[in-house]
Amino acid sequence: MSQPISERVDDPAAKEASGRRKIDWAREHMPILASLREEFEANQPLAGETVGMAMHVEATTAALAETIAAAGAEVAITGCNPLSTHDDVSVALDAHESITSYAERGVDDEGYYGAIDAVLEHDPTITIDDGADLVFRVHEEYPELIDSIIGGCEETTTGVHRLRSMDDDGALEYPMFAVNDTPMKRLFDNVHGTGEASLVSIELTTNLSIAGKTVVVGGYGQCGKGIATKARGMNADVIVTEIEPRKALEAHMEGFRVMPMAEAAAEGDLFVTTTGNRDVITREDFEKMDDGAVLANAGHFDVEINLEHLRDMAEEIVDARDGVRGYVMPDGRQLNVLAEGRLVNLASPVAEGHPVEVMDQSFAIQAVSAREMVENGDDYDAGVHNVPDALDREVAEVKLAAEGVEFDELTDEQREYLDSWQHGT
Repeated sequence: MSQPISERVDDPAAKEASGRRKIDWAREHMPILASLREEFEANQPLAGETVGMAMHVEATTAALAETIAAAGAEVAITGCNPLSTHDDVSVALDAHESITSYAERGVDDEGYYGAIDAVLEHDPTITIDDGADLVFRVHEEYPELIDSIIGGCEETTTGVHRLRSMDDDGALEYPMFAVNDTPMKRLFDNVHGTGEASLVSIELTTNLSIAGKTVVVGGYGQCGKGIATKARGMNADVIVTEIEPRKALEAHMEGFRVMPMAEAAAEGDLFVTTTGNRDVITREDFEKMDDGAVLANAGHFDVEINLEHLRDMAEEIVDARDGVRGYVMPDGRQLNVLAEGRLVNLASPVAEGHPVEVMDQSFAIQAVSAREMVENGDDYDAGVHNVPDALDREVAEVKLAAEGVEFDELTDEQREYLDSWQHGT
Protein backbone atom coordinates (compact mmCIF):
# COMPACT_ATOMS: atom_id res chain seq x y z
CA MET A 1 0.00 0.00 0.00
CA SER A 2 1.36 3.44 -0.91
CA GLN A 3 2.48 5.75 1.87
CA PRO A 4 0.46 8.91 2.57
CA ILE A 5 2.01 12.02 1.00
CA SER A 6 3.20 13.45 4.34
CA GLU A 7 5.54 10.48 4.77
CA ARG A 8 7.21 11.14 1.42
CA VAL A 9 8.12 14.86 1.51
CA ASP A 10 11.26 16.47 2.87
CA ASP A 11 9.68 19.04 5.20
CA PRO A 12 6.09 18.09 6.04
CA ALA A 13 5.60 20.96 8.51
CA ALA A 14 6.52 23.65 5.99
CA LYS A 15 4.47 21.97 3.28
CA GLU A 16 1.50 21.68 5.60
CA ALA A 17 1.65 25.38 6.51
CA SER A 18 1.84 26.39 2.86
CA GLY A 19 -1.02 24.12 1.89
CA ARG A 20 -3.16 25.27 4.80
CA ARG A 21 -2.81 28.90 3.69
CA LYS A 22 -4.05 27.94 0.22
CA ILE A 23 -6.98 25.95 1.59
CA ASP A 24 -8.01 28.68 4.03
CA TRP A 25 -7.96 31.27 1.23
CA ALA A 26 -10.14 29.05 -0.95
CA ARG A 27 -12.59 28.34 1.86
CA GLU A 28 -12.97 32.06 2.53
CA HIS A 29 -14.34 32.45 -1.02
CA MET A 30 -16.55 29.33 -1.10
CA PRO A 31 -19.81 30.33 0.63
CA ILE A 32 -21.86 27.40 -0.69
CA LEU A 33 -19.50 24.81 0.76
CA ALA A 34 -19.37 26.86 3.99
CA SER A 35 -23.15 26.66 4.27
CA LEU A 36 -23.15 22.93 3.53
CA ARG A 37 -20.32 22.33 5.97
CA GLU A 38 -22.34 23.94 8.76
CA GLU A 39 -25.30 21.69 7.91
CA PHE A 40 -23.08 18.62 7.58
CA GLU A 41 -21.37 19.20 10.92
CA ALA A 42 -24.76 19.41 12.61
CA ASN A 43 -26.45 16.46 10.89
CA GLN A 44 -23.52 14.10 10.09
CA PRO A 45 -25.17 12.71 6.91
CA LEU A 46 -22.06 10.69 5.96
CA ALA A 47 -21.31 9.24 9.39
CA GLY A 48 -19.83 5.77 9.09
CA GLU A 49 -19.09 6.12 5.36
CA THR A 50 -15.69 5.98 3.68
CA VAL A 51 -15.33 8.25 0.66
CA GLY A 52 -12.67 7.48 -1.95
CA MET A 53 -11.71 10.42 -4.15
CA ALA A 54 -9.58 10.76 -7.31
CA MET A 55 -9.48 14.48 -8.11
CA HIS A 56 -7.16 17.33 -9.00
CA VAL A 57 -5.72 17.85 -5.53
CA GLU A 58 -5.48 21.60 -5.10
CA ALA A 59 -6.99 24.07 -2.65
CA THR A 60 -10.63 24.00 -3.79
CA THR A 61 -10.66 20.21 -3.93
CA ALA A 62 -9.24 20.22 -0.41
CA ALA A 63 -12.19 22.37 0.71
CA LEU A 64 -14.52 19.70 -0.71
CA ALA A 65 -12.61 16.88 0.99
CA GLU A 66 -12.78 18.68 4.34
CA THR A 67 -16.51 19.31 3.86
CA ILE A 68 -17.04 15.60 3.21
CA ALA A 69 -15.02 14.81 6.34
CA ALA A 70 -17.10 17.32 8.34
CA ALA A 71 -20.16 15.26 7.36
CA GLY A 72 -18.74 12.34 9.34
CA ALA A 73 -16.92 10.42 6.61
CA GLU A 74 -13.43 9.02 6.49
CA VAL A 75 -11.78 10.28 3.30
CA ALA A 76 -8.98 8.77 1.19
CA ILE A 77 -7.90 10.90 -1.75
CA THR A 78 -5.41 10.86 -4.60
CA GLY A 79 -4.82 12.73 -7.84
CA CYS A 80 -6.56 12.18 -11.17
CA ASN A 81 -3.69 13.59 -13.24
CA PRO A 82 0.05 13.12 -12.66
CA LEU A 83 0.76 16.86 -12.96
CA SER A 84 -2.21 18.55 -11.28
CA THR A 85 -1.48 17.90 -7.60
CA HIS A 86 -0.23 20.68 -5.34
CA ASP A 87 2.02 18.78 -2.96
CA ASP A 88 1.66 21.30 -0.14
CA VAL A 89 -2.14 21.03 -0.30
CA SER A 90 -1.87 17.23 -0.31
CA VAL A 91 0.29 17.33 2.83
CA ALA A 92 -2.14 19.70 4.56
CA LEU A 93 -5.02 17.37 3.75
CA ASP A 94 -3.12 14.38 5.05
CA ALA A 95 -2.71 16.19 8.39
CA HIS A 96 -6.50 16.16 8.85
CA GLU A 97 -7.51 13.47 11.31
CA SER A 98 -10.19 12.06 8.99
CA ILE A 99 -8.34 12.38 5.65
CA THR A 100 -5.52 10.36 4.12
CA SER A 101 -3.94 11.80 0.98
CA TYR A 102 -1.81 9.81 -1.44
CA ALA A 103 -1.65 12.50 -4.14
CA GLU A 104 1.80 13.52 -5.35
CA ARG A 105 2.81 15.65 -8.31
CA GLY A 106 4.95 14.19 -11.08
CA VAL A 107 4.49 10.48 -10.41
CA ASP A 108 4.94 7.90 -13.15
CA ASP A 109 2.19 5.49 -14.21
CA GLU A 110 3.15 2.97 -11.53
CA GLY A 111 2.98 5.60 -8.80
CA TYR A 112 -0.26 7.05 -10.17
CA TYR A 113 -2.14 3.75 -10.17
CA GLY A 114 -0.46 2.68 -6.95
CA ALA A 115 -2.01 5.69 -5.24
CA ILE A 116 -5.45 4.84 -6.68
CA ASP A 117 -5.00 1.31 -5.33
CA ALA A 118 -4.09 2.74 -1.93
CA VAL A 119 -7.34 4.73 -1.89
CA LEU A 120 -9.35 1.62 -2.79
CA GLU A 121 -7.67 -0.37 -0.03
CA HIS A 122 -9.62 1.86 2.38
CA ASP A 123 -12.77 0.04 1.14
CA PRO A 124 -14.76 3.14 0.12
CA THR A 125 -18.53 3.11 0.23
CA ILE A 126 -18.79 6.26 -1.93
CA THR A 127 -16.50 7.26 -4.83
CA ILE A 128 -15.97 10.82 -6.09
CA ASP A 129 -14.13 10.91 -9.39
CA ASP A 130 -12.71 13.26 -12.02
CA GLY A 131 -12.10 11.29 -15.21
CA ALA A 132 -13.50 7.95 -13.96
CA ASP A 133 -10.14 6.25 -13.32
CA LEU A 134 -11.22 5.34 -9.79
CA VAL A 135 -14.49 3.77 -10.98
CA PHE A 136 -12.73 1.76 -13.68
CA ARG A 137 -10.09 0.57 -11.23
CA VAL A 138 -12.85 -0.71 -8.93
CA HIS A 139 -14.43 -2.71 -11.74
CA GLU A 140 -11.18 -3.99 -13.19
CA GLU A 141 -9.07 -4.70 -10.09
CA TYR A 142 -11.33 -4.51 -7.02
CA PRO A 143 -14.69 -6.03 -8.03
CA GLU A 144 -15.17 -7.31 -4.50
CA LEU A 145 -15.85 -3.69 -3.44
CA ILE A 146 -18.85 -3.27 -5.75
CA ASP A 147 -21.39 -4.81 -3.39
CA SER A 148 -20.42 -2.44 -0.56
CA ILE A 149 -20.20 0.74 -2.69
CA ILE A 150 -23.46 2.69 -2.45
CA GLY A 151 -22.65 4.86 -5.47
CA GLY A 152 -20.55 7.74 -6.68
CA CYS A 153 -20.21 11.06 -8.47
CA GLU A 154 -18.30 11.98 -11.64
CA GLU A 155 -17.04 15.53 -12.11
CA THR A 156 -15.92 15.94 -15.69
CA THR A 157 -17.13 15.65 -19.29
CA THR A 158 -14.58 12.99 -20.20
CA GLY A 159 -15.44 10.89 -17.19
CA VAL A 160 -19.18 11.05 -17.89
CA HIS A 161 -18.59 10.03 -21.51
CA ARG A 162 -16.56 7.05 -20.35
CA LEU A 163 -19.17 6.05 -17.77
CA ARG A 164 -22.00 6.29 -20.29
CA SER A 165 -20.04 4.03 -22.65
CA MET A 166 -19.51 1.64 -19.78
CA ASP A 167 -23.22 1.80 -18.91
CA ASP A 168 -24.20 1.17 -22.55
CA ASP A 169 -22.09 -1.99 -22.47
CA GLY A 170 -23.77 -3.15 -19.24
CA ALA A 171 -20.44 -2.96 -17.43
CA LEU A 172 -21.19 -0.26 -14.82
CA GLU A 173 -22.26 -2.08 -11.67
CA TYR A 174 -23.13 0.71 -9.26
CA PRO A 175 -24.97 4.05 -9.62
CA MET A 176 -23.07 7.19 -10.59
CA PHE A 177 -24.28 10.79 -10.67
CA ALA A 178 -23.23 12.71 -13.81
CA VAL A 179 -22.26 15.84 -11.88
CA ASN A 180 -20.72 17.31 -15.04
CA ASP A 181 -24.09 17.39 -16.80
CA THR A 182 -26.11 19.28 -14.21
CA PRO A 183 -26.68 23.02 -14.92
CA MET A 184 -24.88 24.37 -11.84
CA LYS A 185 -21.75 22.60 -13.02
CA ARG A 186 -21.98 22.58 -16.80
CA LEU A 187 -23.06 26.20 -17.33
CA PHE A 188 -20.41 27.69 -15.06
CA ASP A 189 -17.48 25.36 -14.42
CA ASN A 190 -16.95 24.37 -18.04
CA VAL A 191 -17.58 27.79 -19.59
CA HIS A 192 -16.18 30.22 -17.04
CA GLY A 193 -13.86 27.86 -15.16
CA THR A 194 -12.11 26.18 -18.08
CA GLY A 195 -12.36 29.30 -20.22
CA GLU A 196 -10.69 31.65 -17.78
CA ALA A 197 -8.26 29.22 -16.17
CA SER A 198 -6.91 27.86 -19.46
CA LEU A 199 -6.16 31.25 -20.96
CA VAL A 200 -4.67 32.58 -17.72
CA SER A 201 -2.39 29.54 -17.44
CA ILE A 202 -1.33 29.87 -21.08
CA GLU A 203 -0.43 33.53 -20.59
CA LEU A 204 1.47 32.93 -17.36
CA THR A 205 3.31 29.91 -18.73
CA THR A 206 4.40 31.61 -21.94
CA ASN A 207 4.38 35.31 -20.94
CA LEU A 208 2.79 35.89 -24.35
CA SER A 209 -0.27 37.98 -25.15
CA ILE A 210 -3.60 36.56 -26.31
CA ALA A 211 -4.59 39.86 -27.94
CA GLY A 212 -3.78 40.08 -31.63
CA LYS A 213 -3.21 36.36 -32.04
CA THR A 214 -5.20 33.81 -34.01
CA VAL A 215 -6.49 31.29 -31.49
CA VAL A 216 -7.72 27.92 -32.78
CA VAL A 217 -10.12 26.16 -30.42
CA GLY A 218 -10.60 22.45 -31.07
CA GLY A 219 -14.19 21.61 -30.09
CA TYR A 220 -17.17 23.81 -29.29
CA GLY A 221 -18.67 22.07 -26.30
CA GLN A 222 -19.11 24.05 -23.10
CA CYS A 223 -15.35 24.18 -22.46
CA GLY A 224 -14.54 25.17 -26.03
CA LYS A 225 -17.26 27.80 -25.99
CA GLY A 226 -15.80 29.29 -22.83
CA ILE A 227 -12.27 29.45 -24.24
CA ALA A 228 -13.43 30.83 -27.59
CA THR A 229 -15.65 33.49 -26.04
CA LYS A 230 -13.06 34.66 -23.54
CA ALA A 231 -10.27 34.66 -26.13
CA ARG A 232 -12.42 36.89 -28.33
CA GLY A 233 -12.97 39.14 -25.32
CA MET A 234 -9.18 39.39 -25.03
CA ASN A 235 -9.05 40.67 -28.64
CA ALA A 236 -7.95 37.48 -30.36
CA ASP A 237 -9.10 36.32 -33.78
CA VAL A 238 -10.77 32.98 -32.95
CA ILE A 239 -11.22 29.96 -35.20
CA VAL A 240 -13.30 26.97 -34.07
CA THR A 241 -12.94 23.42 -35.38
CA GLU A 242 -15.74 20.88 -34.91
CA ILE A 243 -16.93 17.43 -35.99
CA GLU A 244 -20.57 17.87 -34.91
CA PRO A 245 -22.60 19.88 -37.47
CA ARG A 246 -24.91 21.58 -34.97
CA LYS A 247 -22.02 22.67 -32.79
CA ALA A 248 -20.20 23.95 -35.87
CA LEU A 249 -23.31 25.91 -36.85
CA GLU A 250 -23.67 27.26 -33.32
CA ALA A 251 -20.09 28.55 -33.40
CA HIS A 252 -20.70 30.07 -36.84
CA MET A 253 -23.90 31.80 -35.69
CA GLU A 254 -22.07 33.15 -32.66
CA GLY A 255 -19.58 34.91 -34.89
CA PHE A 256 -16.58 32.59 -34.95
CA ARG A 257 -14.79 31.40 -38.04
CA VAL A 258 -15.33 27.65 -38.45
CA MET A 259 -13.09 25.40 -40.54
CA PRO A 260 -11.39 21.99 -40.46
CA MET A 261 -8.24 21.68 -38.38
CA ALA A 262 -6.27 20.97 -41.55
CA GLU A 263 -7.05 24.54 -42.69
CA ALA A 264 -6.86 26.19 -39.28
CA ALA A 265 -3.37 24.73 -38.72
CA ALA A 266 -1.94 27.12 -41.29
CA GLU A 267 -3.52 30.17 -39.62
CA GLY A 268 -3.21 29.63 -35.89
CA ASP A 269 -0.73 31.13 -33.45
CA LEU A 270 -2.22 29.39 -30.41
CA PHE A 271 -4.08 26.05 -30.46
CA VAL A 272 -6.24 24.85 -27.55
CA THR A 273 -7.95 21.44 -27.70
CA THR A 274 -11.09 20.77 -25.64
CA THR A 275 -12.75 17.70 -27.15
CA GLY A 276 -12.12 14.77 -24.81
CA ASN A 277 -11.04 12.76 -27.87
CA ARG A 278 -7.69 11.72 -29.29
CA ASP A 279 -5.74 12.96 -32.34
CA VAL A 280 -7.37 16.38 -32.62
CA ILE A 281 -4.02 17.74 -33.85
CA THR A 282 -1.77 15.34 -35.78
CA ARG A 283 1.23 15.11 -38.10
CA GLU A 284 -0.58 16.68 -41.07
CA ASP A 285 -1.47 19.69 -38.95
CA PHE A 286 2.02 20.10 -37.46
CA GLU A 287 3.44 20.23 -40.97
CA LYS A 288 1.40 23.37 -41.73
CA MET A 289 1.99 25.34 -38.53
CA ASP A 290 4.09 28.47 -38.38
CA ASP A 291 7.31 28.77 -36.42
CA GLY A 292 6.56 29.57 -32.78
CA ALA A 293 3.06 28.09 -32.69
CA VAL A 294 1.88 27.29 -29.16
CA LEU A 295 -0.15 24.14 -28.46
CA ALA A 296 -2.16 23.56 -25.29
CA ASN A 297 -4.75 21.02 -24.21
CA ALA A 298 -7.75 21.70 -21.97
CA GLY A 299 -9.25 18.21 -22.31
CA HIS A 300 -8.85 15.66 -19.55
CA PHE A 301 -6.25 13.29 -21.05
CA ASP A 302 -2.98 13.96 -22.90
CA VAL A 303 -4.06 12.39 -26.21
CA GLU A 304 -5.64 15.33 -28.02
CA ILE A 305 -2.32 16.63 -29.33
CA ASN A 306 -0.53 13.65 -30.88
CA LEU A 307 2.84 13.93 -29.15
CA GLU A 308 4.13 10.70 -30.71
CA HIS A 309 3.81 12.28 -34.15
CA LEU A 310 5.49 15.42 -32.89
CA ARG A 311 8.40 13.52 -31.37
CA ASP A 312 8.87 11.52 -34.57
CA MET A 313 8.95 14.68 -36.64
CA ALA A 314 11.26 16.69 -34.38
CA GLU A 315 14.97 16.97 -35.07
CA GLU A 316 15.51 18.30 -31.55
CA ILE A 317 13.41 18.67 -28.39
CA VAL A 318 14.24 21.55 -26.06
CA ASP A 319 12.94 22.88 -22.75
CA ALA A 320 12.12 26.32 -24.06
CA ARG A 321 10.72 27.58 -20.76
CA ASP A 322 9.39 26.11 -17.55
CA GLY A 323 6.31 24.20 -18.69
CA VAL A 324 7.07 24.73 -22.40
CA ARG A 325 8.62 21.98 -24.51
CA GLY A 326 9.86 23.03 -27.93
CA TYR A 327 9.86 20.57 -30.85
CA VAL A 328 12.32 21.75 -33.49
CA MET A 329 11.44 20.62 -36.99
CA PRO A 330 14.04 19.82 -39.68
CA ASP A 331 13.13 23.08 -41.46
CA GLY A 332 13.91 25.10 -38.32
CA ARG A 333 10.34 25.72 -37.14
CA GLN A 334 9.74 25.27 -33.41
CA LEU A 335 6.34 24.13 -32.16
CA ASN A 336 5.80 24.65 -28.44
CA VAL A 337 3.68 22.30 -26.30
CA LEU A 338 2.55 23.41 -22.87
CA ALA A 339 2.31 21.17 -19.78
CA GLU A 340 3.34 18.03 -21.71
CA GLY A 341 -0.01 18.10 -23.48
CA ARG A 342 -1.91 17.64 -20.22
CA LEU A 343 -4.63 19.88 -18.81
CA VAL A 344 -3.05 23.30 -19.20
CA ASN A 345 -5.24 24.93 -16.56
CA LEU A 346 -4.12 22.40 -13.95
CA ALA A 347 -0.85 20.82 -15.09
CA SER A 348 1.27 23.81 -16.11
CA PRO A 349 3.84 24.92 -13.50
CA VAL A 350 1.86 28.06 -12.62
CA ALA A 351 -1.63 26.55 -12.85
CA GLU A 352 -4.10 27.13 -10.02
CA GLY A 353 -7.08 25.44 -11.66
CA HIS A 354 -10.51 27.00 -12.02
CA PRO A 355 -11.42 30.17 -10.12
CA VAL A 356 -12.42 29.45 -6.53
CA GLU A 357 -15.98 30.78 -6.85
CA VAL A 358 -16.66 28.53 -9.83
CA MET A 359 -15.43 25.44 -8.03
CA ASP A 360 -17.56 26.34 -5.02
CA GLN A 361 -20.59 25.62 -7.20
CA SER A 362 -19.24 22.42 -8.76
CA PHE A 363 -17.99 20.95 -5.51
CA ALA A 364 -21.19 21.84 -3.70
CA ILE A 365 -22.97 19.64 -6.27
CA GLN A 366 -20.49 16.86 -5.48
CA ALA A 367 -21.19 17.24 -1.76
CA VAL A 368 -25.00 17.20 -2.00
CA SER A 369 -24.83 14.33 -4.51
CA ALA A 370 -22.78 12.26 -2.07
CA ARG A 371 -25.34 13.07 0.63
CA GLU A 372 -28.18 12.05 -1.71
CA MET A 373 -26.48 8.76 -2.56
CA VAL A 374 -26.16 7.86 1.12
CA GLU A 375 -29.66 8.99 2.08
CA ASN A 376 -31.52 7.61 -0.95
CA GLY A 377 -29.11 5.18 -2.59
CA ASP A 378 -31.76 2.46 -2.87
CA ASP A 379 -33.64 4.67 -5.34
CA TYR A 380 -30.83 4.41 -7.92
CA ASP A 381 -30.00 1.33 -9.95
CA ALA A 382 -26.55 0.66 -11.36
CA GLY A 383 -25.83 3.09 -14.18
CA VAL A 384 -25.43 6.82 -14.87
CA HIS A 385 -28.00 9.15 -13.32
CA ASN A 386 -28.71 12.86 -13.61
CA VAL A 387 -28.33 14.88 -10.42
CA PRO A 388 -31.85 15.51 -9.06
CA ASP A 389 -33.01 18.97 -10.10
CA ALA A 390 -33.95 19.85 -6.53
CA LEU A 391 -30.31 19.47 -5.50
CA ASP A 392 -29.14 21.66 -8.36
CA ARG A 393 -31.67 24.35 -7.37
CA GLU A 394 -30.60 24.08 -3.72
CA VAL A 395 -27.01 24.94 -4.64
CA ALA A 396 -28.11 27.82 -6.89
CA GLU A 397 -30.28 29.30 -4.14
CA VAL A 398 -27.45 29.16 -1.60
CA LYS A 399 -25.14 30.87 -4.10
CA LEU A 400 -27.64 33.65 -4.84
CA ALA A 401 -28.21 34.23 -1.15
CA ALA A 402 -24.46 34.46 -0.56
CA GLU A 403 -24.20 37.01 -3.37
CA GLY A 404 -27.13 39.03 -2.02
CA VAL A 405 -29.12 38.45 -5.21
CA GLU A 406 -32.92 38.23 -4.95
CA PHE A 407 -35.15 36.68 -7.61
CA ASP A 408 -38.82 36.23 -8.31
CA GLU A 409 -41.01 33.25 -7.47
CA LEU A 410 -44.08 31.96 -9.26
CA THR A 411 -47.41 33.03 -7.86
CA ASP A 412 -50.03 30.35 -7.20
CA GLU A 413 -51.90 31.55 -10.26
CA GLN A 414 -48.81 31.33 -12.46
CA ARG A 415 -48.00 27.83 -11.19
CA GLU A 416 -51.57 26.70 -11.85
CA TYR A 417 -51.44 28.19 -15.35
CA LEU A 418 -48.21 26.38 -16.20
CA ASP A 419 -49.49 23.08 -14.83
CA SER A 420 -52.74 23.16 -16.79
CA TRP A 421 -53.22 21.96 -20.34
CA GLN A 422 -56.63 23.64 -20.61
CA HIS A 423 -55.41 27.23 -20.85
CA GLY A 424 -54.98 28.37 -24.43
CA THR A 425 -55.50 31.42 -26.53
